Amino acid sequence: MLIMESSLLSLAQNQNPTQILFSLFSNLHLLAATIFILILAKFLYYYSSRSNRVYLIDFACYRPPSNLRAPCSSIVEHYELYDYIFDRESIEFQTKVLLRSGIGSEACLPSVIQNLPPDVTLLYSLEETESILFTVVEDLFVKANINNPRIIDILIVNCSLFCPTPSISSMIINKFRFRSNVISYNLSGMGCSASLVSVSLAKDLLKVHKNSLALILSIECLSNCGYVGRNKSMLLSNTLFRMGGAAILLSNKSQDRKNAKYSLQHLIRTTMGDDKSYRSVVQELDEDGNVGVSLSREILHVAANALRTNITRLGPLVLPYSEQFKFGFSYVWRKIWAPARRKSFYVPDFKKAFEHFCIHAGGRSVIDAVEDTLGLCEEDGEPSRMTLHRFGNTSSSSIWYELCYIEAKGRMKRGDRVWQIAFGSGFKCNSAAWKCISDIDPTVKNAWSDRIHVYPLDVPEVRDH
Repeated sequence: MLIMESSLLSLAQNQNPTQILFSLFSNLHLLAATIFILILAKFLYYYSSRSNRVYLIDFACYRPPSNLRAPCSSIVEHYELYDYIFDRESIEFQTKVLLRSGIGSEACLPSVIQNLPPDVTLLYSLEETESILFTVVEDLFVKANINNPRIIDILIVNCSLFCPTPSISSMIINKFRFRSNVISYNLSGMGCSASLVSVSLAKDLLKVHKNSLALILSIECLSNCGYVGRNKSMLLSNTLFRMGGAAILLSNKSQDRKNAKYSLQHLIRTTMGDDKSYRSVVQELDEDGNVGVSLSREILHVAANALRTNITRLGPLVLPYSEQFKFGFSYVWRKIWAPARRKSFYVPDFKKAFEHFCIHAGGRSVIDAVEDTLGLCEEDGEPSRMTLHRFGNTSSSSIWYELCYIEAKGRMKRGDRVWQIAFGSGFKCNSAAWKCISDIDPTVKNAWSDRIHVYPLDVPEVRDH
């Protein structure tokens, strides 16, 4: 202090008052400029981070007409009448799986599959695709108050097993007369997790293209997917999949926040590329040359491994520090104390991070396995089980039917967090974490409007014909 004071006295003695004042004002100007730059930098960072937000404006799910209902009794009867296609063992196997699938009598199949005999042609596949997607896009545009489809900047369509030329995305562009410079993608072969793959692609595109709207369409065409062989691993797909589709509207426009339902918080994609995982879901020829999708016996084990890998990345982003500490301590304790290795890892309580869960309705066993792995209760899995019962396995769109169920029941509140979990061939496990940023009106017309009052209901382990 003495040295500093002597330096200041020396400086004052060597400069006149005018020079001292000029020096002080110069330093003040420099300080003000520095503060201004810091404030500006903070403002720019805040603005840029907000502009990278992805908002879910609205979504719509397809509700098939009631004349396409496929009750179990009708399907079993068709199996019996297909004795020239299936042998007795194949008929009994499909009937057994169907009656234990958890799928109700309201789930629908395309008319071509219900014909006797089924007439599987390209024409019927195109008709099914058009009827679902044209309807669901129109429904979404009504909900989102979009009168001019030309305001859509990005279009992404995912359909795993049907890939015509021109593409399905071109079909949509032609039908709704989108702009010639619309950015369009058509994803195929991505399995039941493809909708979140599309959301991931849209998120990345919205980072580059500012002030843009992205339309995502998720569908699986069933008209060309029937299997007519005797391989049991391929016969499973005949019993599980049903008709459905979804349209999702995303935006990165800051002014759309007030109209949006959700904000995307995190999206984690996982692909397990080992041989067992890769072969767990695969389209191939059977021993008689028939094309089908084979579902491996190992698929639940593969899905569990993929889920564990996925939540290892998601957990640190969403879990409170207390849960992260417990998991970390459990991991270290198992490493240093041998008897602890006989016990399973501590499973974090994800209900402290999310209020709602949308588990891909791939089947009753899939939902059971995820509930057990994450320690969820019956109410947490209710949207998935009821979606499986009402609509069946609609492939990539199932997670949107589940979100629609939560809204229709009036359970979604502003500030709630929801976790969508999707599984698909490859083998993939994808997670999307959303936050509700508006008040959701449960009375708005949606895919569940005609039946929501009867749900939830008890689904028997084995149903009657």
